Amino acid sequence: MIAPFSIARLPRIVFGVGVVKQLPDLVAAYGSRLLLVTGTRSFRASPQAAPLLAGLAAQGCTIDTVEITGEPSPEMVDDAVRSFGGRAIDVVVGIGGGSALDAAKAIAGLLRPGTSVMDHLEGVGPEAPYRGPTTPFIAVPTTAGTGSEATKNAVLSRHGPDGFKKSFRDEALVAAVAVVDPDLLAGCPPELIAANGMDALTQLLESFVSSRANPLTDALALSGLAAVRDGLLAWHDGGAAAAAARARMAYGSLLSGVCLAQTGLGAVHGLASPLGAFFPIPHGVVCGTLMAAATRVNIAALEARAPQSPALAKYAAVGRLLSDRDSRDVRDDRARLVDLLEAWTERLALPRLSALGVAAADVPRIVAASRGSSMKTNPVVLTDDEIAGLLAARL
Repeated sequence: MIAPFSIARLPRIVFGVGVVKQLPDLVAAYGSRLLLVTGTRSFRASPQAAPLLAGLAAQGCTIDTVEITGEPSPEMVDDAVRSFGGRAIDVVVGIGGGSALDAAKAIAGLLRPGTSVMDHLEGVGPEAPYRGPTTPFIAVPTTAGTGSEATKNAVLSRHGPDGFKKSFRDEALVAAVAVVDPDLLAGCPPELIAANGMDALTQLLESFVSSRANPLTDALALSGLAAVRDGLLAWHDGGAAAAAARARMAYGSLLSGVCLAQTGLGAVHGLASPLGAFFPIPHGVVCGTLMAAATRVNIAALEARAPQSPALAKYAAVGRLLSDRDSRDVRDDRARLVDLLEAWTERLALPRLSALGVAAADVPRIVAASRGSSMKTNPVVLTDDEIAGLLAARL
């Protein structure tokens, strides 16, 4: 029997090399007053920028712009809402990495109601229900990692000792259209490919073993994991196969967003929230540096306390998939998965936590702040000592 499940709202997805050329027509379907939200470099430095802006102008679009520097904060979102809330914006287009897309998503949700994002941010403030209405939002990713083009949450950060990294989350915030063109990823430097690629891998693996996984998300996650297997290292290393590898990573990243939106995540993302709030560590770097250690700890906890958990068979399946080998021994397959993740972490030169400013004395407060929504769908409930050990393994 297949257990009952439900799939939340997804955007219309337009995927493929060159599909960004369709963006002016897609925008025009919503109106002529456009708010364009971008990062500070990736899109504007790309060869697609000038023809795209010319195409929007040819459609008669009036364009206002917002540039997002670093990870978006509640203050950035509120400033943009105050600046553009009275201008009758017809459509918001986010072009960039996860930071630009998350900011654009939040701005689109608040332009019309005019409330502060702090009113709705989970875990801080009053957590008032979001009532809308939202402004139509089109997401155009220029990196492969976050999958934000397919999710309902906008992740916002405030850094420092009392900082936080929390989501503004509502199904109404899902993009109307996600335009995923692998050519827009062409300018990504190797360190960004590594961090974002490991973020996509983490999201796919955590979604696959999540306590809320279902047969549909399982199929998508496995498809995405195969794409990352064939794409990440090949794209990172460059060469003749880089264009095809880039397309695989764009596809894998998209599926990671689709899956996490349906299933939730796990321990790595539970820890990414406090680590990203307390320290200026990019999200993908946190995922990349913790993925192998978290997988090792999860497998050990499941083998000790929940040996009948379906997650154990799933970890073995991913070990076979990523290594392209079948040992016919599920314990060996799981061990191979951990070894492979550790090897990728080293090959991609992802730094240890100590190199990012984290010390042993910081571990207790990180553990205490890690029990957010992502940790709730981890396949096993980890003890504080297990989480602390996971962090210690990467100091």
